[in-house]
Order: sequence, then structure tokens, then C-alpha cells
Amino acid sequence: MIENVDMALVNWSRAQFALTAMYHWLFVPLTLGITFIIAFMETIYVKTGDPEWKRITKFWMTIFGINFAIGVATGIILEFEFGTNWSNYSWFVGDIFGAPLAIEGIMAFFLESTFIAIMFFGWNKVSKKFHLLSTWLVAFGSNLSALWILVANGWMQSPVGMHFNPDAARNEMLNFWEVFLSPIAINKFLHTITSGYVLAAIFVIGISAWYLIKGREQLLAKRSIVISSVFGLLSCLFLVYTGDGSAYQVAQKQPMKLAAMEGLYQGSKGAGIVVLGMPTPGKQYNDSKDEFVFKFEIPKLLSFLGYGDTEAFVPGVNDLINGGFEYTDKDGNTQLAISAEQKIEQGKISIAALREYKNAKQNNDPVKMEESLLTFKESFRYFGYGFLNDPGSIIPNVPLTFYSFHIMVGLGFYFILFFSLALFFVFVDKLESKKWFLRLSVLTIPLAYIASMSGWIVAEVGRQPWTIQDLLPTVAAVSQIDASAVQITFWLFMVIFTALLIAEIKIMTKQINIGPKEGGH
Repeated sequence: MIENVDMALVNWSRAQFALTAMYHWLFVPLTLGITFIIAFMETIYVKTGDPEWKRITKFWMTIFGINFAIGVATGIILEFEFGTNWSNYSWFVGDIFGAPLAIEGIMAFFLESTFIAIMFFGWNKVSKKFHLLSTWLVAFGSNLSALWILVANGWMQSPVGMHFNPDAARNEMLNFWEVFLSPIAINKFLHTITSGYVLAAIFVIGISAWYLIKGREQLLAKRSIVISSVFGLLSCLFLVYTGDGSAYQVAQKQPMKLAAMEGLYQGSKGAGIVVLGMPTPGKQYNDSKDEFVFKFEIPKLLSFLGYGDTEAFVPGVNDLINGGFEYTDKDGNTQLAISAEQKIEQGKISIAALREYKNAKQNNDPVKMEESLLTFKESFRYFGYGFLNDPGSIIPNVPLTFYSFHIMVGLGFYFILFFSLALFFVFVDKLESKKWFLRLSVLTIPLAYIASMSGWIVAEVGRQPWTIQDLLPTVAAVSQIDASAVQITFWLFMVIFTALLIAEIKIMTKQINIGPKEGGH
């Protein structure tokens, strides 16, 4: 904790941002995936000339339009909150974080918004091929928009390509390509958009299954299920691959998050992955309680996935707090980890040295300036820890991170089985008779949203207390405003976002009940 911090302000600011982000993420994944499904369908229409494919394409395009229109509102508010609620954060890293968001607005959003008009209103006004091109560009534009936002988020998880300017007291970008091509940003982008593809595929299958249950639109339903099942199954398999890459990056850059994901308090060599387990309620670091009430694990797999070695040491929560274990640094040298308490001490030295540097500069004392600057640079690695007082504050919410991670992974493997069964039943021509599977398809839609939301909980809750890993904790990132103002806007946003969500569900269910228009015109 830092001195005189208003924890009510911090907590309400976090709650408001989480509320906005979670509502926004209810709309985004469907947009990311359904645009490609629509593009595939229209491509088949253009290739075959079959008017039924045009009819199918236009129906799913209408569903996309409803989701897209309501989703934009939450995204705009989310970006404004960086300035209103997190101005210290925006000042500290605005030069870096703002660049990808600016590119997203200039490049991706304009690409998407320009061609979406042609996609919706250009039927019979432009050529088939140009209309198809517009549909594909909308799909790429929506995913390009996600790219720049996820590059910014990836940088927050592992800051690279920058240096701290002591004169301005802020971070400045040195290498754009290092930020853009950061391994953790690339893995985050690929994993996140692919999860959107999976969700969209499940959504289309679920709605199509509802039509089959009602005995309506059988050709539309079967064709939609074929396209979505192939797209979803391939996406699921790629999701496993990107998930493996993400886990490796977390092990290298955010070991505390990895420990929370696995409920690992005491590190070990040859650590296993928990397949199913229940963390002990009330477990605290360095206490004598067992880590789990029960668990089933695959031996040595965590060591292998995190470090490429089945016998590698995986540090747990206690190890990361107490230090004393060996690790390999980025230059390949073996180092002895220092404790969280020592990191906090180093961070306070860094902050004090920066303050001394600024005072020396005001007093025109070049000797003191050089001396302070040297001390600052030597301890800057742990700069963010200097805003904390309690070593235990670097531990995220372990139960929430653990359960969210295992729900996400468990559902991910279920989705592989789900898509495989959908394809099997379609091709053996038994789909209509499998009422249990059709009902399961409808029920799988909310499970896809739960899995998607769980992934973001792991990513964001798992890295607490940091807004920027090791550089800036949330307690130092908030704006200096009255907590009551944030509290009021929190409830205001909750009402507005809930109303928008209810409106979307009502409009969408009404459109689904109406079904596609007759004919392909």
C-alpha cells in the first residue's frame, strides 16, 4: 500500500472498469467470429450462385449487426475510463499504451465502419465480388481492431520496448516493433480471437439447433451447423496450441499468476498440472494448511509446459514471497531470486532516488543528479514494488484465478467433443433425431460465454496487484477523484449496460423468432 491512498477509490475504480470490460466482452467475441462465418457463407454463395446461401448469409448478418451496434457503446466508454479513472496510469505510460489504441481507431475501426455499410446496404448495388470483398474486410477489420487492443494489454502484462524518462517521470516508447511483436502480446492476440471464433461457432450451432427442435429452417440450420462446426473445431484445436504458448509466457513473465492458476503455494521440481481439485478455503501463504481439500493431477506436466523440462522447478506463492530459489534470467544466467520484501525495499530506493534526482535538478546540483540517477537506474527493475508495503499484497485472488482457469480449460476440451459430435451427426444424417444433442447445443451457448469470461478473469485478476507488471500497481494508477463519484457512475453504468444487454437479447430473440426473409433478395 502507498501512503494516504483511498482504498475505496481504488476498489470502486477497479469495480467500474471490470464492470465495463465484462459487459463489453459479452459483445466482442461474437463479433470476432461470426464475421468470418458470414464471409465463408457468402463466399459459397458467390461460388455456387445458390440463392439459399445468400438468404443464410443475410440472416446471420442481421444477427451480427444487432450485436455490433450495441457492443460499440461499451467499448467507447471503456477507453474513456483510462482518462477519467486511471489518469496516473495514462500519464505514466500514455506514450506507449496510447499508440496501439490510436492505430486501432485510425486503421481498424475506420476499415470496419467503412465497409460495414457496403456489407449491409450494398446488396444489388455493387457487384457480388465487391460485396464479398467488403464482407471479408469487415471480418479482418474487427479482428484488426482486437489486435491493437490486445497488443496494448499484452504490453501491460509484460512491458518491453520502452525506457523511463526521469525528467518527465513517465515511460516512453523506444521500439514500436518490440512492443508490437512481444511474444506475450502475440500469444494473447491469437488465443483471444480464437476463443471468439469458438464462441461464435457455438452460438450459430445453438441457434440452428433451436430451429431444428422447432422443425423450422432445416436447410439453413444444417448448412450453418456444417460451416460452424468445421470452423469451431479447427479453432478449438488452435486454441489448445495458443493456450500452451500463453501458459509458457505466463511461466516466464508472470510466475505469480501461474502459481495462482494452479493453486500452487509450495514450489517443486517436476510439478504436475491439477486436472480437478478444490483449494483449501481460507488458505494463506506460509500457513500450515494443505493446499487442496482434494486434487487429481498429471505429474510433471506443469514443469514441462512452463519450462520445457519435466524436472524444472516451478515456484509457488510461498517461494515468490520468500525468494531463495534459483531461476534463469533473460541472458541465460542462473540467479537466486530475492524476496518480495527485498523487492519492496529496492522499489522504495528507486522512488526515493527519483525524488532526489528531481530535487537536485531544481537546485542545479549536477553531482547529486548523477548520483541519484545511477541509484534510480540500478533499482528501477523493482520500481512498482516501492508503492507497496505488504509482501502479501503481490498475491492475486488464488481461488478465483484457480477456478476460472480450470473452468476455461475444462470447457475448452468439452467444446472439441461438442464440435466433433455436431459434424458426425450432420454427416451421418441423424441430427434431427438427436433431440438431446440439439437441446445440449442450445445450452452450450451460455457455457461458451462463461469460458470466454473466465479467460479474462484469469488474465486480469491473476496479474493483480499490477496495472503494469512490476512497474505500476493499481493503488498508484488511479485518478485523484472522489470515491463517491466513481461509485455513482458505477451504478449508473450498471443500469445502462444491463438495459443494453436486455435490449440486445430481446431484439436478437425477436429476430431469431422471425427467422430469415423468404428468398435471397
